[in-house]
Amino acid sequence: MSAALQAHLATGATHVCHCWAVTRRDGRVLGFTDHDRPIVFDGITFQPETGLSARALSSTTGLSVNNSEAIGALSAAAITEADITAGRYDGAEVATWLVQWDDPAARQLRFVGTIGEITRAAGGFQADLRGLTEPLNQPQGRSYMTTCSAVLGEGRCGVDLADPAFSVTLVVDAVAQGQQFRFTAVTGFNDRWCEGGFLEVLTGAATGLREVIKHDRISADARAITLWQPIRGAVAAGDQVRLIAGCDRRAGTCAVKFANLINFQGFPHIPGEDWLTAVPRSDGQNTGESRTR
Repeated sequence: MSAALQAHLATGATHVCHCWAVTRRDGRVLGFTDHDRPIVFDGITFQPETGLSARALSSTTGLSVNNSEAIGALSAAAITEADITAGRYDGAEVATWLVQWDDPAARQLRFVGTIGEITRAAGGFQADLRGLTEPLNQPQGRSYMTTCSAVLGEGRCGVDLADPAFSVTLVVDAVAQGQQFRFTAVTGFNDRWCEGGFLEVLTGAATGLREVIKHDRISADARAITLWQPIRGAVAAGDQVRLIAGCDRRAGTCAVKFANLINFQGFPHIPGEDWLTAVPRSDGQNTGESRTR
């Protein structure tokens, strides 16, 4: 707590409010406050009359998870039903401050976390806010398996997905139900090259959304892409999208397709269950040498 806010609270006659900053995964930042006028600090304008409020924060010592809830009304100017349906607030970062409204420099950061489950009803929404200790509930550590444990393009992988060899920007020629896409004049990518990769929308109403590619097929005059799930936003012919190459996490694919075997995070020669039941055989060579070289 800042010294100015502590001194203000000590007077007993306070004028404080709460401010919330929501940072979506696409980088957009929205500010909200329960005060009746806008409040500005850290380059964010916290708008009033948005219908957003928060319940009391459950805070504990140790490694217990701190949770809260945010409740608000859906608004065309703030949080819309279309954006929630599209998943733009899934995993968004949330920060909450206690602020002296006539001196925003006197404030205290009360909560930092992410948005979890969101439910909608009767023109409003309720969002579960999860604290920084929430990831401690998830399995940690490295898995030892034959396939790679890294995600294509992340730090441990090292593949640059901006490289034209692994992604291409195209204009949609036709789309059906937000799940089946058709492109013409696509060169440089073999049949099924993008299976397991992503289709990311770059322009239009669904900008920033992406889904996993299920099928990637090339015909005589076009390329057909089918997603595992429909894009949760409106995509129309003429929108630009980016196709990202898929990876099946196998050592051979890493070496041949991405020339990245040095960063392979799997163990392709680890013994499998068949080795547990293997017994010596009278035929063949039993030299005791390694079965892999």
